[in-house]
Amino acid sequence: MADMIIGSQPVRVPGGAMPSGAASGAGDGGFKNILKNAIEDVNTLQSQADDAVAKLQMNKGSMHEALIAMEKASLSFQTMLQVRNKIVDAYQEVMRMQV
Repeated sequence: MADMIIGSQPVRVPGGAMPSGAASGAGDGGFKNILKNAIEDVNTLQSQADDAVAKLQMNKGSMHEALIAMEKASLSFQTMLQVRNKIVDAYQEVMRMQV
């Protein structure tokens, strides 16, 4: 997992979604790249869960591995969904501000 600092508090980012150098706000599209990497990580976990289920169906994998992979994918998706909701809320708040 990658570390990310918000304010003065370190925050753990699941799946290592934080590229190195992004915490300093690198000029290479920092926030955009962080979101893109996080979405790619969620997609990768979902693909791994699909592969584990396919292996289980062919009797080549274990039930435990499939369940763990599915739960990891589910939790990462739920986390991404909550982050998206917070971003939308922040955007709506900014749009309500009077200039």
